[in-house]
Amino acid sequence: MRKIVHIDMDAFYASVEQRDDPKLRGKPVVVAWRGARSVVCAASYEARRFGVRSAMPAVRAERLCPHAIFVPPDFSRYRAVSKQVREIFLRHTELVEPLSLDEAYLDVTAPKSGLDSATAVARSIRKTIADETALTASAGVAPNKFLAKIASDWRKPDGLFVIRPHEAQAFLAPLAVAKIPGVGKVMDAQLARIGIRTCADLRLRDVRDLEQRFGRYGRRLHELSRGIDERPVEPDQPVQSISTEDTFERDLPLSAIEATIRTLAARTWAASRKTPRIGRTVVLKLKTADFHILTRSHTPSTPPQSESEFVEIAASLTERVGMPQTTLYRLVGVGLHNFCDADELPQPELFG
Repeated sequence: MRKIVHIDMDAFYASVEQRDDPKLRGKPVVVAWRGARSVVCAASYEARRFGVRSAMPAVRAERLCPHAIFVPPDFSRYRAVSKQVREIFLRHTELVEPLSLDEAYLDVTAPKSGLDSATAVARSIRKTIADETALTASAGVAPNKFLAKIASDWRKPDGLFVIRPHEAQAFLAPLAVAKIPGVGKVMDAQLARIGIRTCADLRLRDVRDLEQRFGRYGRRLHELSRGIDERPVEPDQPVQSISTEDTFERDLPLSAIEATIRTLAARTWAASRKTPRIGRTVVLKLKTADFHILTRSHTPSTPPQSESEFVEIAASLTERVGMPQTTLYRLVGVGLHNFCDADELPQPELFG
């Protein structure tokens, strides 16, 4: 049986800002650029008391908390702290699966630090993070990734919660299905319509009925409601996609955003040069003024070989958008997807 720890830094970006600027401590801090199109990257717990949350439009955050202090994000600083925290993880295990700059799974079934339990490892990590970074982290300890992630949120901030194998069934029974990772507002509403509000409700449903309604995810939901999650911790996940995007100050027609597409494509290409893996599919992403998202993609017979080639493919995808010319867009993104290792590419025919 695995022993999994999920570590989640508390209000990470905002906490770094409060740590580095004493004037911000104890104040409602919102990490975001000001502006009609900006979204909240992070909010301190003082700001969260007013309902401010990550991914919320910045203008709404300002309405909810008029006295909030807005701080523009500094991702280079956050990455540096994240690297410092990652090094602390690696003192205990090589099996570290980062999910983002501020959270990760650790498999500590056999910790190299020699501590006698996963709970002891989690305590040690949290103390070391506090000592070496002056930040707090919450931890969840459980026999699998699903339960560990739920546990880490149970006593936030600066908390530790343990779900032991024999406790999982009783713990999950009253848990709202909305707490299951992947169950968003739409899925939660669909489940509510058929009377499913808790994991106990999910368990009572025939798995075949759930599969018929929700496809493979229906079976996945049934397994999670019973605490089943066989996914291993997978360190150093290979790059699958790289993208950059930009939100406009005002909505623009497609004819006015080609220069932005070319700029974003150049940035994406530069970022892709940092990995030895090769991207094969060029993707254009657009978000309309009414928040409808559409994508167009192209996979050439051979992967793009240069920045200029990649930029031209990205720009040409506008020809396949197929929306009325009057359509306005609030966001555009360019991505390179479908990465593989060089030896996975199809080999050219020697004789044809």
